[in-house]
Amino acid sequence: MNDSRLPFKSVGAGAAAHISPDRSARSISRSDICIVGNGAVGKAAALGLAQTGLSVTLLGAPAMVIGNGARPESPSADWDQRVYALNHVARSLLAGLKVWDALDDSRIAAVESMLVKGGAEADAGQISFDAFSARTGALAWIVEDRNLNHALDAALKFAHNVRVVNGRARKMAVDAAGASLELEDGSILSAALLVGADGAQSWVRNQCDIGIDYRTYHQQAIVANFATERPHHGVAHQWFTAEQGIIALLPLPGQRVSLVWSAPETLAPVLLHESLAQLAERLSVLAGAQLGQLTPLESSLPEGAQSFPLALIRSHALVAPRVALIGDAAHLVHPLAGQGMNLGFGDVTALIKVLSERGRHRDCGDAAVLARYARARKEEILLMQLATDGLERLFGLDIAPLRLVRNAGLNLLDKLPVLKRRLMRHAFGRTFEKN
Repeated sequence: MNDSRLPFKSVGAGAAAHISPDRSARSISRSDICIVGNGAVGKAAALGLAQTGLSVTLLGAPAMVIGNGARPESPSADWDQRVYALNHVARSLLAGLKVWDALDDSRIAAVESMLVKGGAEADAGQISFDAFSARTGALAWIVEDRNLNHALDAALKFAHNVRVVNGRARKMAVDAAGASLELEDGSILSAALLVGADGAQSWVRNQCDIGIDYRTYHQQAIVANFATERPHHGVAHQWFTAEQGIIALLPLPGQRVSLVWSAPETLAPVLLHESLAQLAERLSVLAGAQLGQLTPLESSLPEGAQSFPLALIRSHALVAPRVALIGDAAHLVHPLAGQGMNLGFGDVTALIKVLSERGRHRDCGDAAVLARYARARKEEILLMQLATDGLERLFGLDIAPLRLVRNAGLNLLDKLPVLKRRLMRHAFGRTFEKN
């Protein structure tokens, strides 16, 4: 039996270490908020919260060098293999942070439509979504990780209320007055609120003794970029196949596409061992009717495809005393809908709103304020987790009668515009107009 179909395992974390700040420590830095994690979600949270007038400390790994006159590294001319399909909520947040217009627009591709097929066969059921029928300019935008982080780093250079600290925390203390972190160099960071934005293996979450439900998908996400013989016309393609996993080709500027292949663990090593040219041949068989022959981008040839393991993580709580979790520290979903980064930016948007409306008599770490944040995010996170996990389970079963039902269901749903619009509203983060 494949144990990925078994019930969740409940995993408990270690209790937080309660320490008293050592007054003889090298230095003590105080701010309203301390954010642990220097990914895109953590950086966006730092910028957004600072814009509300709060003082923010952003704790990143030692490799992070921005601020204090340092210049962020310029994006490479090569195409980044890690990309995000940012929805309207994410774009609105980045626009409000003055980051969206700082992105390299020549490296962003608008998703004008999406075609989802229930298999690799020509007669497989399918459903399509398009921006025109949704009365919007684009369903989503494909943005490279480097492009996004470069723009965020540039904005942080000029954020007067943000102090960037490079280091690692080794102890954490929480009391009625606030939260404190002791770093490896002995310095202390003190704040009214500690925000965990430190990824799926969150140190902050573990220190708070917040348990998780964890399930591995026994899949690897294979990512690479290719050139296409025919124009993609802004169409994102996705195939749900039982034996080969879930394959997505996302539009990049020009005649280029980005591959995200959620491959079963038995197939993933084979794909990673193959050359990019061999991988392109596999994809050309699948997508040739729409995109023609695929070829590897020259810049990708020395590097080859990259991969990362896939799992589902449900945190038992989004908050703890003086602590809030955002991004992958709070939740991890299957990438089949491309919603991981969007959920994280949704967390940031909600946290900014809750803190800006908290009232003068409450500080940032007030329990009632944090409870409002948790309530604001509960429904959206749960719906996305149920949807992505349910689709992965449904299409992961290779049973002939079930295939027929799936194909019929996709074809039927494709003819029901009201339901399609609801799906688009949840996936792309926009309330579309009624017909």
